[in-house]
Amino acid sequence: MTAYFKPQSGRCSQRQAQIQKEQAAILYVDTQNFNCHSEGAEMRVLLQDDSQEMDYFKKRMQIALPNWQKLKAACSRADIQKIFTVIESLTQDGRERSLDYKLSGFHVPKGSWDGQVLDEIRPGENDIVIPKGSSSVFISTNITYILRCLGVSQLMICGCVTDQCVEHAVRDGCDSNFLITLITDATATYSEERQQAAERAMSGYCRKRTTQEVIDEILPQQSPHGLQVGA
Repeated sequence: MTAYFKPQSGRCSQRQAQIQKEQAAILYVDTQNFNCHSEGAEMRVLLQDDSQEMDYFKKRMQIALPNWQKLKAACSRADIQKIFTVIESLTQDGRERSLDYKLSGFHVPKGSWDGQVLDEIRPGENDIVIPKGSSSVFISTNITYILRCLGVSQLMICGCVTDQCVEHAVRDGCDSNFLITLITDATATYSEERQQAAERAMSGYCRKRTTQEVIDEILPQQSPHGLQVGA
């Protein structure tokens, strides 16, 4: 058999398929106290550095957090499964963390406040929270099995950091045979250069949409401006 290369272009490819609610889930990546709350263990250290990178991250979070809330409300109305993955060890001493997390100095003990999702988007009783001990939720957890059991084939992804754990989820999710939608204005990193570079790098693995565009897809008959945040 002869090798071939038949690239699909534009919005006509299967990768650009709109969200079908019955086949979809949304994944929040690392939207937790450790790295998003001013009192989180990582943020307390980073905020000591009054740098342009931290200024950008804070501004980006002012956009991302309200969008996380809007997406949570919209997915609740659309009966779309909400999944949160958080940096959290399975043990108190973190012995099972990835080598990269150990070298990077990341440790969130099992059951700690730092491992909890932000109060503003607190998971409900039927939402799923998956602790992870590496940058990729697809490598260090059973999320693939869970998504298969749920009948999910389309996965929307948001969270932080855009060019680290979010990008890992996008790439590995695609390679695990899920159609990925990256919600660009619901992600955060430490510079505009990093944000744009990550979005470009992920283009071959996902389609990119804004929060508003995603809400319009999953709630086409409802005014998105009427959504009650936190529902």
